[in-house]
Amino acid sequence: MKINLSNYSQENYSRGRSTIIVLLWWVVQATIFRYSLHNMYAWRSFLLRLFGAQVGKGIKVRSSAKFTYPWKVSIGDYSWIGDNVQFYSLNEIYIGSNCVVSQKSYLCTGSHDIKDLNFGLITKPIFIKDGAWVASDVFVYPGITINEMGVVAARSTVIKDIPANEVHAGSPAKYVKKRFEEDELL
Repeated sequence: MKINLSNYSQENYSRGRSTIIVLLWWVVQATIFRYSLHNMYAWRSFLLRLFGAQVGKGIKVRSSAKFTYPWKVSIGDYSWIGDNVQFYSLNEIYIGSNCVVSQKSYLCTGSHDIKDLNFGLITKPIFIKDGAWVASDVFVYPGITINEMGVVAARSTVIKDIPANEVHAGSPAKYVKKRFEEDELL
């Protein structure tokens, strides 16, 4: 048996928009999005909405953040997206309200089937729920949910869902402690 990439096909995958819209987004992202000034959060929110992203009020997206397909991204109110965050949005990415996705984190919704000799594409959505924090340089696998108030420590790799109000760290990320004690949440 051998892998045969000449048989690779994405005929069953939809980017969600036409090729011209995809290319137009990539040009916009590489120019007026990327080179907008630091505090031009409303401008970047406007551009994301223009290309179909669902963006809440008061969000802060840094100009170096990258979105493969913004129409597959939803970001809730008052969330922050740091420098060089990668939204590999082959599938849906849902960011709740009051969330932080820190610099250099990679939200990956697509991979390949290692048991398929044609290396078929697999996509699954990512959910980052209200109040969660994905710290610096975290890799989040396809299909992951980081529940309410969950925290993933810097440089972690998330291969399993993170329960609500828990801090996880490492590669793979494992339970460290509760974020808040019950009496702190009142």
